[in-house]
Amino acid sequence: MKRTAIFFGPEKGSVNRVADMIRDLIGADKVEMVPVKKATAADFDRFDQIIFGISTVGKETWDGKPAKTDWGIFLPEVSKGNYTGKKVAIFGLGDHITYAASFVDFIGLLAGELQKAGARIYGQVSTEGYEFEDSEALIDGLFAGLPLDEDFEPEKTPERIKNWMALLQRDFIF
Repeated sequence: MKRTAIFFGPEKGSVNRVADMIRDLIGADKVEMVPVKKATAADFDRFDQIIFGISTVGKETWDGKPAKTDWGIFLPEVSKGNYTGKKVAIFGLGDHITYAASFVDFIGLLAGELQKAGARIYGQVSTEGYEFEDSEALIDGLFAGLPLDEDFEPEKTPERIKNWMALLQRDFIF
């Protein structure tokens, strides 16, 4: 069996809740939950399959200030990882109403860092069914991962996760 982890942050909020939903679909005994605020690049070595769960990019990103958030601290670790032979996927939370012009941009930022480090990313999602103006998460017309809006579309989350997991199961072994 492939060793699978969900690296997520922050804890105790929407990202954590969604990570738990994904864990439950995979099977709690088949996945390790890794809060990013406690993780390093060395932790990647223990896993064959990695799912990253992130929150939306905050105001500090646009202001150019160093983020003190879990992901702001952890993001440099991503570029240090060895992704040879690993399968990687991303889900990200965003707000398609308030931040329609930058919807789930952090999926794109994380995907870019992962690709620079040699990772192959699985689980790209069509823009069909999403309302937004623009997003840095788009690569060749697809989201680089699963976008979710827990603020304005929480009722769509379970079905979107279910569909994404079916997509991932083409390549991931759970």
